[in-house]
Amino acid sequence: MNPVPHSVQTTPTLPRGGDSSIGSLLLESGKISPENAERVLRMQKELGIRFGEAAQRLGLVTEADIQQVLARQFDYPYLQAGQGDFSDKLVAAYQPFSPQVETLRAVRSQLMLRWFARGHKALVVMSVNPGEGASLFAANLAVVFSQLGEHTLLVDANLRTPRQHEIFDLKGRQGLSDMLAGRADQDAITKIDSFVDLSVLGAGTLPPNPQEMLSRSPFSGLNAQLESRYDVVLYDTSAFSVGSDALITATRAGGVLLVARKNYTLLHDIHAMTEQMVQSGVEVVGSVLVDF
Repeated sequence: MNPVPHSVQTTPTLPRGGDSSIGSLLLESGKISPENAERVLRMQKELGIRFGEAAQRLGLVTEADIQQVLARQFDYPYLQAGQGDFSDKLVAAYQPFSPQVETLRAVRSQLMLRWFARGHKALVVMSVNPGEGASLFAANLAVVFSQLGEHTLLVDANLRTPRQHEIFDLKGRQGLSDMLAGRADQDAITKIDSFVDLSVLGAGTLPPNPQEMLSRSPFSGLNAQLESRYDVVLYDTSAFSVGSDALITATRAGGVLLVARKNYTLLHDIHAMTEQMVQSGVEVVGSVLVDF
């Protein structure tokens, strides 16, 4: 009896090497079809050019497509406009090569040297008053830390007016408050699949007593667990002027990055906040000035 033949689909074999990895990634991501990959390989061989350049000459991909697969090749993921459901203000995700994000990377480098390289794992990102941009800065800072390959967790410890669930499109999930109340475990942490090493813990159910929730001993235990699990733990808190929540969170982490808004935050308020932090044993690691 003759064996029954099976139809077999084949894909072009891309040569090995760094350049060919671009071809493989373009193929895997659906940017080019197997048939078009054959065309690209023929042009690449005939003209002696790179795979990506040949694909662009044939009009099969754009420069943005090439940049995106290069980012994947070097474990530096980012998103194209319209991709994902995140806030468009997450510039570290959507505009990774902009001057704003270059500044974010410079801040990240300073924090690595001044804080995380000294054995610390947690840091609070805080502003003096609401509306000064701390939440958005914390979100973007978390993204650039994850792009560095640091196993990063962003915790929304603002149990009054949280923002991170909006920025990262976290819908209907339990969060920090539920964990502190013993109604949730670390499954409440959301892994952001669009990035290699980024997770977010939302604020969760808003409690009537946020200050008391953060003051209790379970928060210390949780912080220790998170520090043992992640390389970088960033806390986004309510503004310093709103209540003692931010100061309580800062004492758990040990360090604060102050976010001030240009032509908005008063210098006197910054000095007053810094003085109280120091008196409470919290190190003000640095400050950044944002303009929006």
